[in-house]
Amino acid sequence: MIKRIDHLVLTVQNLQETIDFYTSVLGMEEETFGAGRKALRFGNQKINLHEAGHEFEPKAKHPLPGSADLCLISDEPISKVLEHLKKTNVNVEEGPVKRTGALGPILSVYIRDPDQNLIEISEYI
Repeated sequence: MIKRIDHLVLTVQNLQETIDFYTSVLGMEEETFGAGRKALRFGNQKINLHEAGHEFEPKAKHPLPGSADLCLISDEPISKVLEHLKKTNVNVEEGPVKRTGALGPILSVYIRDPDQNLIEISEYI
């Protein structure tokens, strides 16, 4: 019945800080839609952003910044991802480590975004 994820929503403390992180560190594109709403576009998906206390309705029952755990697949090898993270002064919390993705084995590194969401960046192996 379900084919794929179209978008998900992150509740954040600071829209611009979040946009800056995801565009400069992860290469996503900022998108403005609707009545000035913000999103981060990558591939054929996007992450809509809600500022804490000013969420768009309807919303999650208990939206909180820093409560997400996302796995993102890179089009670059993890070695290149690590080089880029070092250049952008982003701390790697763990990895590279082997994990299992939706389509099989992956190699992952873990970082945190400005709200302390756990971001897993992976490549299929």
